[in-house]
Amino acid sequence: MTSAATVTELPKGGRRHVDLRGASFTLLVLRMTDPKDDTLYAALADRVAQAPSFFRHAPVVVDLSALAEAPPINIAEVGRRLRQHGLVPVGVQNATAEQNKAAVNAGFSVLREGSQAPISLDDDGVASGIELRVVAPPAADRPPIGTQTKVVTQPVRSGQQVYAQGGDLVVLASTSPGAELLADGHIHVYGALKGRALAGVSGDQSSRIFCHKLDADLVSIAGTWQVREDLPEEHIGKPVQISLEGDRVVFQPLS
Repeated sequence: MTSAATVTELPKGGRRHVDLRGASFTLLVLRMTDPKDDTLYAALADRVAQAPSFFRHAPVVVDLSALAEAPPINIAEVGRRLRQHGLVPVGVQNATAEQNKAAVNAGFSVLREGSQAPISLDDDGVASGIELRVVAPPAADRPPIGTQTKVVTQPVRSGQQVYAQGGDLVVLASTSPGAELLADGHIHVYGALKGRALAGVSGDQSSRIFCHKLDADLVSIAGTWQVREDLPEEHIGKPVQISLEGDRVVFQPLS
């Protein structure tokens, strides 16, 4: 779990201290297969162009699991090229000790891996290397999926994040653009679904999203996701259930 640090001013005569708090964040994960392969960056540029508002200034973690036996890589150059596309590289994961050292020297953080989600595939079935993942506690620290259900009775407003850890999330109202819903299990929205909805964030591919009115900026099932520009037009504004079949996000009418 990532931590957010804030500095709190105490009354005169007191001492300043740092307040460290755990938090969950939605991050893009770029699985790096060959840092010198220009086709990866070209594919990334195409993906960014499809949804520029979603990718602009989006935080990215570079997954180096495929490069454990590779020669030393220039992680600073990788960061530079990601920034050229408007992304913000924040860390690495699944790196060797040598790669971690180089990453720290280049200003990256080192993330331990939490939830596992599958690599997304593009429409042609080719691994894109780009996935959406939630930085959350490791599996040993999370309650078993299905043991808890979080019920929200009020609208979820822009800038708010609601995470149902270890279970389903039920929202008995609508959500606003800029809101974010996260659940290790299913997500149910008994109103308009706007903003982002990410079900199965700990890797449960059987998770689903149900809503009375689909108007989301992004939906994701176990790390496989679609942005607004990719949502089926015939389902916009209608009751929908969203699931994962293989590597495809599937939309079906909810009757």
